[in-house]
Amino acid sequence: MRISEFLSTTGVKLGIALTDQNQAIDELIALHQSVGNLNDPAAFKEAILAREAKGSTAIGMGIAVPHGKSAAVKKAGLVAITCPAGVDYHSMDGMPTNLLFMIAAPEGAADTHLEVLSKLMTMLMDQSFCQKLVKASTADEFLSIIDQKEAEKDAENEAKNTASQKKAFTFLGVTACPTGIAHTYMAAEGLEKAAAESGISIKVETDGSGGVKNALTSAEIAEADCIILACDRNVEMARFDGKKVLNASTANAIHNPQELIRKAMSGNVPVYHHTGGNTMKEDTNTSVGHTIYKHLMSGVSHMLPFVIGGGILVALAFLVDTICGYGATGGGNFGSCTPLAAFLKNVGGTIMGLMVPVLAGYIAYSIADRPGLAVGFAGGLLAANGNALVTSFTVWGGSVDENGAWSGLSQSLGGFSKFVANFGFANPNSGNTVSGFLGGIAAGFLAGYVVLMLQKLCSGMPKSMDGVKPMLIYPVVGIFIVGVVMCFILNPLIGLVNTGLSAMLTALSAAGMLALMGLILGAMMAIDMGGPINKAAYVFGTGALAQAAAMVANDTPNSDPAVQACYIAMASIMVGGMVPPLGIALACKFFPKKFTEAERSTVVTNVVMACSFITEGAIPFAAADPLHVIPCTLVGAGIAGFLSALFKCTLMAPHGGIFVFATVGNPLMYIVSWLIGSAVTCFMLGMIKKDVDKM
Repeated sequence: MRISEFLSTTGVKLGIALTDQNQAIDELIALHQSVGNLNDPAAFKEAILAREAKGSTAIGMGIAVPHGKSAAVKKAGLVAITCPAGVDYHSMDGMPTNLLFMIAAPEGAADTHLEVLSKLMTMLMDQSFCQKLVKASTADEFLSIIDQKEAEKDAENEAKNTASQKKAFTFLGVTACPTGIAHTYMAAEGLEKAAAESGISIKVETDGSGGVKNALTSAEIAEADCIILACDRNVEMARFDGKKVLNASTANAIHNPQELIRKAMSGNVPVYHHTGGNTMKEDTNTSVGHTIYKHLMSGVSHMLPFVIGGGILVALAFLVDTICGYGATGGGNFGSCTPLAAFLKNVGGTIMGLMVPVLAGYIAYSIADRPGLAVGFAGGLLAANGNALVTSFTVWGGSVDENGAWSGLSQSLGGFSKFVANFGFANPNSGNTVSGFLGGIAAGFLAGYVVLMLQKLCSGMPKSMDGVKPMLIYPVVGIFIVGVVMCFILNPLIGLVNTGLSAMLTALSAAGMLALMGLILGAMMAIDMGGPINKAAYVFGTGALAQAAAMVANDTPNSDPAVQACYIAMASIMVGGMVPPLGIALACKFFPKKFTEAERSTVVTNVVMACSFITEGAIPFAAADPLHVIPCTLVGAGIAGFLSALFKCTLMAPHGGIFVFATVGNPLMYIVSWLIGSAVTCFMLGMIKKDVDKM
């Protein structure tokens, strides 16, 4: 399929003047609308802006390729604008942009447009071609230049494919960017051109949103002298074991491909040895903290669907019982007093029970790839269940008399057995051995690095044992080691921490200091808005919910101060996370001079995000002006969390925004807390943020 099938003369506008990025986007969208590609221009603009928020689509050299995939698109299409004087499109190289293409892709459609886009991206790497397009005086001339270049490119690719069948590739490459569209293909083109200029044969695999194209074969990898990885995300690395691998970014391949080719030709490239994981490189400049955060977020991101899905079902169970009149009389059975509620609580509770194992499993997976997954799951299960269950299956477990006294262990055991039992398997009176979320995090890191250790220890084994290692050695030995550490060290110790946390919540509740906790948790949600501090607060809240569920399951009344403290903590966390996007949306409305036109256009989007408890809607604003925006969101969110806790608002769901407000205790004051915090953020932004024209 040719580019001209997506781009018509009516979709081309030449020689216009543009004031800013937002006007450029509006002009391009208007062209799409005039051609008949859209059914909802406003919704499509939201998709375009959402993509720009992830990183500018102006890739430098005067070129911008904004793109969006949305249900608002009627049919895939391409439009173009030239702006000879240039426009500030927040380009990667800081230079004005004078050639702009915008691609519109419908959701759920075939990815044919991606092939067309990839071809266009490679063509745009030719500066003389781009200059011809900018200088074109008519739309027909513009399309003619594209057709001619496309024909040349097709012939070049055909010759390249023919040649590739006749000789092995000296160099290989892989390109991949987070979205898998523009940068992926332009990086590939940059490497191919630089290799050709140096007389080097190269094949480049593109790992884009339409899947892997031009995939490298095992035979090609075996014959290659060097593999160049121009990647901004992880790719499959096991296949490159024992080969020279040069790590770079897509930006390097786009702007400095000759340097990468020269370095590869020098032979001064380290040999890659695969030790597990799909990590494309281990950057020596990466901090330990960043590495830990990356692995932790891998676990959290996989855990969240279980937390949200299961947690909301449990919240609905409480809602059903409340509607049926059991809110005050259900006691320890609250949430299971009616058949529907019991069903929802059973399903939701079972799903939520998986969140700690999933958290631990995918932390381990991030560290050690697939071999770490089973070991991590095992550690997470041990963290979630603790050690006390062992006493239920053994004759030495003893019993509790009518006075609560424990008997059995000291009489029936001696020596090492007594030590093991008393140290690792707590009886009902000696403490908690459920390490929960903290234990799950510890188990994930423990499992990942245990498996890496086992992989290193087994690296010298004969090749014939390769199939045995992942199926027998890693899971058996790994689970045993993790089991010993969890049962005899981490579960008892972290269990004490969790017991202390419960005691602290109870003490704060009894002392009337939960408002202080609400202030801190609310503010934490607005400092980095999706970053490590935000996630730390959220994980604390979900852990508190899990703790409350465990207490209720053990017949603790729902009205118990310790249980209520857990629900109050979660309420403060959610309301704090809902303040930044709503506060910013209000500020855009009431103080428009403080924001650009593009920022003001996100009002509706930010309101929806606020109502859905998606704090990340505020990130583009914070990134653009952190010194003014972050203090405003922090103060507003902290006040909202403080008021929510002060009014003893409770929340039994871990997520959901306004859609779970029916499960909130004291919902009216909860809404008031949210609105007051958002108003404070709005007012502060209006007072301290500079006008756009003065920045």
